[in-house]
Amino acid sequence: GFTDHVAVGNEEWNPWDADEKNELAASQQRYEANLKMIKYAKSHLEQTSLRVQIWGKAAIGLYLWQHIFGGHLEPPDVIAQWREGSQNAGRTYFSFLTGPSVVPGYFSVEAEHVVLVLNGREPAKVAYATQWLHYAQTLLETRKIQHVAVLLLGNERCNNAWIQPYLKRNGGFVNLLFVTYDYAFVNEEDIFQWPLGVATYRNFPVVEPNWSMLHDPRSYLCNFLGTVYKNSSRETLIEILKQDGLDKLCWIAAREQWQPQETNESFKNYQDALLQSDLTLCPVGINTECYRIYEACSYGSLPVIEDVMTPGDCGNSSVYHSAPLQLLKTMGAPFIFIKNWKELPAILEKEKTMSLQEKIQRRKKLLEWYRNFKAWMRQKFINTLENSFLPSDKG
Repeated sequence: GFTDHVAVGNEEWNPWDADEKNELAASQQRYEANLKMIKYAKSHLEQTSLRVQIWGKAAIGLYLWQHIFGGHLEPPDVIAQWREGSQNAGRTYFSFLTGPSVVPGYFSVEAEHVVLVLNGREPAKVAYATQWLHYAQTLLETRKIQHVAVLLLGNERCNNAWIQPYLKRNGGFVNLLFVTYDYAFVNEEDIFQWPLGVATYRNFPVVEPNWSMLHDPRSYLCNFLGTVYKNSSRETLIEILKQDGLDKLCWIAAREQWQPQETNESFKNYQDALLQSDLTLCPVGINTECYRIYEACSYGSLPVIEDVMTPGDCGNSSVYHSAPLQLLKTMGAPFIFIKNWKELPAILEKEKTMSLQEKIQRRKKLLEWYRNFKAWMRQKFINTLENSFLPSDKG
């Protein structure tokens, strides 16, 4: 009879041995092929993906991260010394750092590409911003990082000349500049206009629209809570409201002095006013663009904007010809734009005759537009970084 195996010396003979060896060799080959594929995919992934670290050294960074990117921060406590978050978006892994403890040289740089969020609103802020730029330049020179982009809270009169020498086009090292207000140098190549957003320095929250925000009747036709400067159009606005007794139909709280810090009570009042009014009046300040516009959008209260240019160097750029608020107009913002507050009584008369159903439709349109606007800005930001920082496939 046939035995399963025969002892030949110390080895056992196996009639299936040859097949198993072949099978083993084949599976070894498959394994190696898979390994190669994984390695290739990984290296390919590394070629086509970016690691970007965002250093949030101005409050506008929180608008970028929490409102536009929908990102989270740990710890959630707004007064924490150090806060961070991360997310994948497009082909990029983003990490975000912010807080007083984020100081040049005292944190680990964990990406080859950096976005510096800076405040250039006044000379003291510019001096601080410049220190960060010099730190980034040192990292570039020592090959610790490869690219730098800047997101800048610009000056309200667009006096941003100090940043120009740092741009690559002028012999500097900054590849891309995203800047607030209607900066005339915006060209959509390396300089891009960026929205001012909400007052994150006052901890204005990310607002999630709910059923009642859309559907409830609101107690006031309009609101204006803010500082009334001497000899400004804001004085005119208050006078016009008082003339026709329209101030009784609107939530008006004017103060003569600007206060950088809100009390809890004044902030809650402001949020209630946005939530309880169909329209939010946005008179010009030092610049036409103000936080109020975006804050009103967050609560579905339609901004009524005084559409006039303010003194200074802001204005049309080579790309956009609809200053002020070129970015919002280009994106089709469904706001009411007026040239003079004398147009307001007619607008409010029309408001009185609008049905709740019409107002609900308008709120839906506004909230939908604002959501799309933020999504579009996010996509534009990601695409711009990827197009600039990733090696092009043309070579």
